[in-house]
Amino acid sequence: MILISAAIFLGYKYSQFQYLVTTPLNSQSIEEQIFTVKKGDSVKVIAENLVKQQLLLDAESFNLYARLNNLDKQIKTGRFPLSPNLNTPQILAVLSSNQVRQAIVTIPEGSTIPEIDQILSNLNLITSGEFIKTTKDFANYAKYPFLNASKQKALPHPLEGYLFPDTYYVSALEFSTENFLSVLLNTFSKKALPITEKSSRPIEELINIAAMIEKEANRDQDRPIIAGIIWKRLDEKWALGIDATLLYLKNDRTIDSQDLQEKSAYNTRINAGLPPGPIANPGLASIKAAAEPKDSKYYFYLTSRDGEMIYATTNEEHNQNKAKYL
Repeated sequence: MILISAAIFLGYKYSQFQYLVTTPLNSQSIEEQIFTVKKGDSVKVIAENLVKQQLLLDAESFNLYARLNNLDKQIKTGRFPLSPNLNTPQILAVLSSNQVRQAIVTIPEGSTIPEIDQILSNLNLITSGEFIKTTKDFANYAKYPFLNASKQKALPHPLEGYLFPDTYYVSALEFSTENFLSVLLNTFSKKALPITEKSSRPIEELINIAAMIEKEANRDQDRPIIAGIIWKRLDEKWALGIDATLLYLKNDRTIDSQDLQEKSAYNTRINAGLPPGPIANPGLASIKAAAEPKDSKYYFYLTSRDGEMIYATTNEEHNQNKAKYL
């Protein structure tokens, strides 16, 4: 009797599971929504989010079905068009496919071209080095008057500085580095040019300095002050003395005494003036700071161990700050 009851109960639970798995939330609906799977989302979180977004009938059955069929490991990150008329297997088929997936590409402020290449590679959108090659092969300079073709081609990484950092949604199935490069340049043109055009300084200098600000400043409030110091040192023919420029072409993030004497065009400790080109792709805050610097009495700055920016007027004061804060 107990065995019969258990069998009936298990049969009921299986039938219920089958119903929840195969039945869409609303079979009559044709309205699509964009559903986002973020990096690190578990299948449980995904199921709960589907229910919250009114795209799924039952979270527990979705979770169990995905795990039983080893589909939880097939789900991709990105944005997907989904409708309430899809059942669990159909939703999982969409979430596991590149057919309609929009990959989420986030490029942080201050990223370099090799770092963008790594981001795209990590998302399985390209093979490593493919984006770097596309920037080197770029030929459509005429479309972007703010680019100096001859100077760009002479740089270690052409187009560095003009690839606007932002979050982009791209087709995973039809992704191409050429199209993505155009999107980055077009976004720069749309968002950055209105700021740079208000300045009397050449855009090449603005973006070069904005990239240094991006690497030097941790807080937005410091960016205009640092911009003012850099412009002042540049105008008064001082060496900029910015270690971030020397780090640009290094594989590690450390500098020793030998590095400081390196005869590199990016060594702003021994070379006056700007480095040959930007050392990163700056965000709007740094571009705005370069275009609208804040005048001050300072000529020196450093970042303390706790991230605070410490300023000085004289080299003697700067040395005292280094002894105190570093």
